[in-house]
Amino acid sequence: VVVVVVVTFLIKLLWLTDQSPTTFPVNMALNKHTVTNPIVPITCHAWNGDRTMLAISPNNTEVHVLKYDGKSFTKLYELKEHNSRVTGVDWAPNSNRIVTCGEDRNAYVWTLNGNEWKPTLVILRINRAATCVKWSPKEDKFAVGSSSRLISICYFEEDNDWWVSKHIKKPIRSTITSLDWHPNNILVAAGSSDFKARVFSGYIKGLDPKPDATVWGKKMTFGVCMDEQTTGTGTGGWVHGVSFDASGEKLAFVAHDSSICVVDKASGTVMKTLSKHLPYLCVSFVTPTKIVVAGHDNCPYIYEINGSELVQTSQLDVPAKKDLGRRMSAMDKFRSLDNKGTADTAVTDTKLQTTHQNTINEISLFKGTKESTSTVCTVGVDGMLCLWDMAKAASA
Repeated sequence: VVVVVVVTFLIKLLWLTDQSPTTFPVNMALNKHTVTNPIVPITCHAWNGDRTMLAISPNNTEVHVLKYDGKSFTKLYELKEHNSRVTGVDWAPNSNRIVTCGEDRNAYVWTLNGNEWKPTLVILRINRAATCVKWSPKEDKFAVGSSSRLISICYFEEDNDWWVSKHIKKPIRSTITSLDWHPNNILVAAGSSDFKARVFSGYIKGLDPKPDATVWGKKMTFGVCMDEQTTGTGTGGWVHGVSFDASGEKLAFVAHDSSICVVDKASGTVMKTLSKHLPYLCVSFVTPTKIVVAGHDNCPYIYEINGSELVQTSQLDVPAKKDLGRRMSAMDKFRSLDNKGTADTAVTDTKLQTTHQNTINEISLFKGTKESTSTVCTVGVDGMLCLWDMAKAASA
């Protein structure tokens, strides 16, 4: 009888004194999916033109092609040709071709033939790992970055029926980490671990028409460095991501010193700011004046060009709010004490407040263009893919 009375008293005491808050999500992801089983990091990803198919690499030698019905993903194909980890994938929306590159120093162009994806080897002529790949806007060539301190501009040679490449080498001093094409199909931006972001000419004689002059310059012979920018406001850091805007007159890039830089070549303005967050790994323009960045902070942030300054205006993933009016039940209290030795949720709850539970590796535009984007896609080390509604961020 004494034991029953004591236990009853303790239960009531815990219920009355417990002030452990519960949380509820606010402005979280529009859709979130764990697209790898078992859960492994998503190294890279690419959507097809109508956003019904997704290509991802689950941090290994394979590329998985998934079907998306608006609610869930179904794996349809496994592309197995690389001998080492795949580091880059891009999907041409109009020609429906996939290009992949990897640490085995190879790149392949995949074409859907009936119900099977057929690979074609690309002659890269590099002696170190390929790190990133990007189709040009017209889809008649693509760029491959590598640890060989060069960029391979690859195009199809009709006479020999294969993909060949030309190299851009100078003045690159280290690994190419990211690439993006200018809308004119000629210029290509490259970020490098030598703390530089550069704009090169990828003009291929006999393939490209003579280019018109741009704000980046007039002379566009192959391999010419049109512009070079240094990261940050101090010693700088590796450039992790680069992005042209819709007009091609602005270039944004993020670096490992937590800096975000935007170069407005038309006005000659260079905007640089050091973020209070962990370093960003990816960046993309979503309007002519707004960019989305994400990385080691597990959360996408929006920066806006305000005159000659770059200002963080909002974030797509708002941390959960705490509701102090709700308490943990006595049963949950005792269960936590029994399993974990404490009922303090601040100690036992290891789940992060962000939707992504680990680093965000890549950003892509799910709906819209760089002129006006309504939905953004992110993938991360936690094996999760999230779709973010830009309208919610604007109203937050």
